[in-house]
Amino acid sequence: MSTSTSSIRSLFLDGPAGRLEALLNAGADNATHAAVVCHPHPLFGGTLHNKVVFHTMKALNSFGFPVLRFNFRGTGLSQGEHDHGNGEVDDVRTALDWLDSEYHLPLIFAGFSFGAAVGLRAACADARVHAVIAVGTPVAPLAADTEEPPVYTFDFMRDCTKPKLFVSGARDQFGPRAKLEALLASVPEPKKLVVIEGADHFFEGRLRELREAIESWMKEQVIS
Repeated sequence: MSTSTSSIRSLFLDGPAGRLEALLNAGADNATHAAVVCHPHPLFGGTLHNKVVFHTMKALNSFGFPVLRFNFRGTGLSQGEHDHGNGEVDDVRTALDWLDSEYHLPLIFAGFSFGAAVGLRAACADARVHAVIAVGTPVAPLAADTEEPPVYTFDFMRDCTKPKLFVSGARDQFGPRAKLEALLASVPEPKKLVVIEGADHFFEGRLRELREAIESWMKEQVIS
């Protein structure tokens, strides 16, 4: 495993609804991939500084990959307004385009919760993305009193033949194991589900296990 650099760059991406606030954790000179990590629901406090997003970034950055995190439209210093998961797909495409133009490397997508539900729509259809990671996949409603979809649908993943990792907590109230397993059964190989015992949706007290799950899978599916 490469030793990652500690350099962090603050920048703005030119998104379809205005500029998007972003942070780039630099990679090694001999990086083999570049990655993006998407944050959870902004209406529930999700930003690029979320702990799960940070630890997912650290797992990918440990391989020497440059890793981009950004705030969805209407979040933090990002312009625009929250679009209930629709326009946010274009925000993810903006991030993928930026990484591709900056590094010309195969891309890795990772998203947490809302970030996974939204980002996978962009990543699965993008030939530049070689592998996808969904953390805390929201297969049950996030809340009943918002304008969000009552349940996110993942039918589009039935055609996603990229390597896919799903990591969830055994106590994740938005990711019941039976529904996760049903989702896994509907998508093609290669795929893997890691359920971390004792972990809730935010992996409180289990962030080390989350990182280890991502690092182990990366070595199996991407690095080797």
